[in-house]
Amino acid sequence: MAEIPYKIFLEENELPKTWHNVRAVMKDLPEPFRNPATGKPCTADDLRPVFCDDLIEQELNTTDEYIEIPEEIRAFYKMYRPSPLVRAYNLEKALDTPAKIYYKFEGNNTSGSHKLNSAAAQVYYAKKQGLTHLTTETGAGQWGTALAMACAFYGIDLKVYMVKVSAEQKPHRKAVIRTYGGEVIPSPSDTTEAGRRILAENPGTGGSLGCAISEAMETALKTENCRYVLGSVLNHVLLHQTVIGEETYTACEKYGIEPDIIIGCAGGGSNLGGLISPFMADYIRGKRKIDFVAVEPASCPSLTRGRYAFDFGDTGKTTPLMKMYTLGNGFMPSPNHAGGLRYHGMSPILSKLYHDGYMRAVSYEQTKVFEAAVTFAKTEGTLPAPESSHAIKAAVDEAMRCKETGEAKTILFGLTGTGYFDMTSYQSYLDGTMTDYIPTDEDLEKGFATLPKQDF
Repeated sequence: MAEIPYKIFLEENELPKTWHNVRAVMKDLPEPFRNPATGKPCTADDLRPVFCDDLIEQELNTTDEYIEIPEEIRAFYKMYRPSPLVRAYNLEKALDTPAKIYYKFEGNNTSGSHKLNSAAAQVYYAKKQGLTHLTTETGAGQWGTALAMACAFYGIDLKVYMVKVSAEQKPHRKAVIRTYGGEVIPSPSDTTEAGRRILAENPGTGGSLGCAISEAMETALKTENCRYVLGSVLNHVLLHQTVIGEETYTACEKYGIEPDIIIGCAGGGSNLGGLISPFMADYIRGKRKIDFVAVEPASCPSLTRGRYAFDFGDTGKTTPLMKMYTLGNGFMPSPNHAGGLRYHGMSPILSKLYHDGYMRAVSYEQTKVFEAAVTFAKTEGTLPAPESSHAIKAAVDEAMRCKETGEAKTILFGLTGTGYFDMTSYQSYLDGTMTDYIPTDEDLEKGFATLPKQDF
């Protein structure tokens, strides 16, 4: 077995040639999307006005475990992939733990996160179809940045609805998106019917991903030769992110690394789903035993306090109905600094795996998350994004449990991106002005009251 280096870089020829579709392995599939008008499972024709044709095919594919990555997308990936799997020796030393800690680092591209993996794929398919315009939403700004990069590369116009509070907290994110040619509109806005309705019902709101999705979808439907693209939640987005898990799986096999625990932050679920996919397939088949952990903010706890129900994916109630863990499409999360995790629902794939007991979930207040982020920055030399820092906090907790028990477990987590555009949030933490908000049961009931009455 090869000696394990500090950073494991795969060779270019080891870049995955396929994405991994875990639904082909799952014993029980997630419920299909439902057309809210008919209550029947969505067909390709139902989805065609909103999404690209190839993406619809991937969205509905439940039988092919491996789906080929087109050579043009692999060529794009080679600009920044394979990404490193890093042994966190300095963090281990600082924690004085017998645990071995590894992290898969996705921040080595200008967007600063894993989001480029799906952005490159989705824009490629849009270009292939002959589309000229795309719309999307973005929370913290990583997805908007990644999509702007891909749109600039392929020559497609882009309109980004950015959650208003994030747009205010991260003006430089807006500047990067604009540098790559994307138009940024803080959401909710007065430029769409959905936005105007949300503003009337929630004056002064800082917005949410659900609001931004509603505006982006409305604009896509009203714009000629345009489609909507999404950065998380949907099956095809998780599929594209499995390039993370496939690389990690190859690196672990190459160096004899056997993860006992795999951890990822979870907002909509794309990075976690992508990281765990090939490992989860082994677990489902009985080949290995792994503790999979989803980590979410206590302010937006869809898995740990949500309900498993059919719900709309957006506040304006324009999407198909999805069976997922949700806080209700009308839930308005507090303006915490992990903007990419401020979504009311969770990926149907991850929701089903969680519901069936294949993984567990934890939640943390943001001050505890930033404490872990600062520790990581000081020991490992990378300033992590607030979203990624949720996974760091869980990894630190697991490592400290190993210290208490003397177990030398191998912990693997996803470092989804960097935090260099998040200095306002770091400043808030360091100045002691950051506060924690945990929704009350009464707050959650208001969100649950917006769940659709249909059940199937």
